[in-house]
Amino acid sequence: MRRLKKPLDHAITSTMYTQNTSPTSYDTMKIYHNPRCSKSRQTLQLIRDAGIEPDVVEYLKTPPTTDELDAILKKLGIEPSALFRTGEAIYKELGLKGRELSREEAIALLVEHPQLIERPIVVKGRQAILGRPPENVQALLPQ
Repeated sequence: MRRLKKPLDHAITSTMYTQNTSPTSYDTMKIYHNPRCSKSRQTLQLIRDAGIEPDVVEYLKTPPTTDELDAILKKLGIEPSALFRTGEAIYKELGLKGRELSREEAIALLVEHPQLIERPIVVKGRQAILGRPPENVQALLPQ
């Protein structure tokens, strides 16, 4: 009986993923970005300097949905109240200081008024970080 040789494509696929084998190394990186924000620009540059071209979401133009923001918050491990930019004029106009909001109410406000969302947020697989300071993104970059 004659043994069949392994197909050539097996050899190729077995060597394709040898660089970084951490659990999230092949997940797409996404940055919720405001190009007018210096911290957001610095974070994006650190990602690009690491040789990664992330999906860039200009969240003021394309805000996350309620479900997307809820998932991001879970990955960040924070409550929605921690994501509010309390210095924004809209925060004061809406009378949010000292107001008790449910998780759902806070997420709805952040989605409706994306300028209230702290930035940048970088997501990779099951992990997310807030890029303040920008060096926080190092935790998601290949070592």
